[in-house]
Amino acid sequence: MPELAASAVASPCRNICRLKRGLCTGCGRTMEEIAAWPTAPDAVKLAIRARAAGRIRA
Repeated sequence: MPELAASAVASPCRNICRLKRGLCTGCGRTMEEIAAWPTAPDAVKLAIRARAAGRIRA
C-alpha cells in the first residue's frame, strides 16, 4: 500500500458526498480522482482541484 505523504494542497471535499452521473455533487471530482487523492503528488492534486472547480462552475 502506498504511503500517505503530508501535502500542502487542501482537499476540495466539502463533506457533501453524493455521486451524480459519475461526479461528486459536493466537490466535482470523479471517483477515480477521489481514490487517487491520498497518494497523488501535489502537482496532480492541483490539476484535480482545477478540473473539479470547472465542473462545479459548469
